Amino acid sequence: MDYTDLSKEQLLARIRELELLNQELLSEREQDTTLEYAWTGNLGHWYWNVKINSVTFNPLKITTLGYDKSEIPPNVTYQFFTDKLHPEDYQRVMDVMYDHLYGRVNVYEVEYRIKTKDGKYKWYYDRGKITQYDEDGKPLFLAGIVFDISEKKRIQAELEYKNKILAEMSSIDGLTKISNHRTLIDYLNAGITDVQKTKRPLSIAIFDIDDFKQVNDLHGHVYGDQVLIEIAAIIKKSIRDSDMAGRYGGEEFMIVFMNTDLENASHIAERIRKTIENTLFANGINVTISCGIKQYMGENATDFIHEADKNLYEAKNIGKNLVIAQ
Repeated sequence: MDYTDLSKEQLLARIRELELLNQELLSEREQDTTLEYAWTGNLGHWYWNVKINSVTFNPLKITTLGYDKSEIPPNVTYQFFTDKLHPEDYQRVMDVMYDHLYGRVNVYEVEYRIKTKDGKYKWYYDRGKITQYDEDGKPLFLAGIVFDISEKKRIQAELEYKNKILAEMSSIDGLTKISNHRTLIDYLNAGITDVQKTKRPLSIAIFDIDDFKQVNDLHGHVYGDQVLIEIAAIIKKSIRDSDMAGRYGGEEFMIVFMNTDLENASHIAERIRKTIENTLFANGINVTISCGIKQYMGENATDFIHEADKNLYEAKNIGKNLVIAQ
């Protein structure tokens, strides 16, 4: 239609007519989206007039947050939504939008948390693109679509938590709750790699409970297990965060001492030996331990452990309740 011959009043009337028609079309589109897509998390499309800072959007985007349609202001600005962003997400969202507005990225795409009416947060996935520029090449209109991904994030967090628990369970000895054999060996191999790069000292100590079979025979396995649990706790409490203590097998325990030479490892092991000797365990049980210590001298992990084992069995043969380091 040619509008060049219309008067100003006729043009204004035509504009009002088109605005009403546009509102009706948007309303129909909103209803369709609500019925067809709400179950998928699709909250509909949004359109941002950058020049006058006015956002047109499907009400689902705001009613999902617990607001009523009547609470949506007549003119919604971009800040109406950004003011509800989680403080930890705000700058990231703004950076992504600015990157798109200034042509550094082709698409505006971001996940963020947005505050609900009751003060909680939902997760939204937002994606949009500049659809029109003004005569100076500046962004004029953006169009996009938004999804509620809260359920996806909840499932993801739950899965991550379960995986973390499974990982911990697979690395921990079920009885003593300290590291298991596999985890010890992995940590030892990592320590050897570190030594080869940094030349820092590395030592290991292997402990064995003296005459532990007698404990089980005289007091039963329930009390024997309790002794293992308490000894594990003593050992773990005696080391630094950089070291690792674990159950090597049966009644044997190992400590991997990072950045520790033979002398310092011996001092710690001797302190552990004395503590255990002077501890009255469950059911009035007294036990002692023997220990073999070795500092890493360039051998492989198997030979390294074997040398510490030799020192342990020498301590056993000499008379038990002894630490040997050489």
